[in-house]
Amino acid sequence: MNKTIGAITRHTDILAKNDPANTKSQTMKAVRIHKYGGPEVLQYEEAPRPKPAAGEVLIRVHAAGVNPIDWNVREGRVKDIFPHSFPFVPGWDVSGVVEEVGASVTQFKPADEVYSVPDPLRDGAYAEYIAVRESEVALKPKSLHHVHAAAVPLAALTAWQTLCDAAKLQPGQRILIHAAAGGVGHFAVQLAKWKGAYVIATASTKNHDLLRDLGADETIDYTRQRFEDVARDIDIVLDPIGGDTQERSWQVLKKGGALLSIVQPPSAEKAKQFGVRAAFVASHPNGAQLSAIAKMIDSGNLKAVINRILPLAEVRRAHELSQSGHTHGKIALRVKNGDGTLKGKQS
Repeated sequence: MNKTIGAITRHTDILAKNDPANTKSQTMKAVRIHKYGGPEVLQYEEAPRPKPAAGEVLIRVHAAGVNPIDWNVREGRVKDIFPHSFPFVPGWDVSGVVEEVGASVTQFKPADEVYSVPDPLRDGAYAEYIAVRESEVALKPKSLHHVHAAAVPLAALTAWQTLCDAAKLQPGQRILIHAAAGGVGHFAVQLAKWKGAYVIATASTKNHDLLRDLGADETIDYTRQRFEDVARDIDIVLDPIGGDTQERSWQVLKKGGALLSIVQPPSAEKAKQFGVRAAFVASHPNGAQLSAIAKMIDSGNLKAVINRILPLAEVRRAHELSQSGHTHGKIALRVKNGDGTLKGKQS
């Protein structure tokens, strides 16, 4: 009798271990990086499913946004700023549904539809699940599907923190926004107009109609004319490019103006020389600000422009497109039900 019970118990244990439901609870599909490099290092594979710690929510990812930080981290360019241990999951824009909540979580419950900018020092959203701190999460805009909501958090939050927090943009001020049709730029145009500023936007001619629709008062085709020959008496410059563009931006600022860069710390000496303020703005997760942004979107004061939607399995192609620098708006990855092999350049 005891032998029979023991055999049944062992058989039950084996079945439990092989039960797909139990396996699924322990693992997930994810894109991980095992070494720094080009798009070919993005590996679509099985990975451990995270568990929410106290103060965290586990999100079932429906979609993830693609941002320059993703491929800068992938190539190891910012490893001193954002150190990671291999393998890790990139992607720090997410929209999905709360699957579980950890102890002491009070603002969210399972089945809530949320979006977030997760901590870039932790695993990201190129996966079926992600554990995120409660303070980094907000209810997603009700008016957006997940794949569109995923394109919002990091770019919109960067624009918000640069213009509202760092620049303290005021009504009537003149702002020059470089790369205005890009991810951060197209949100910055809308936020600046919402704040009552006079908006001058640089972009190629093909994107001028879009920018005027978003609220730009003037547009400059940087491929045909030098912006410093057109823009004058600027209060704020938003620089998402750096290099020569940043260097040429000093001369358009009025005394007491400000040059704010999200890619390259501006020179303190140059700022003193021109009598202006300069700052490097590094955005940070903020659920409360994402909540305010969601309300703006739902009220029609802010919208996300989507350039391309791809399945998670085509993440390599998404990185190639983002890194080309020739896309307008945002690229999003559809994660829910994402299966298949990676497409794009193969190793």
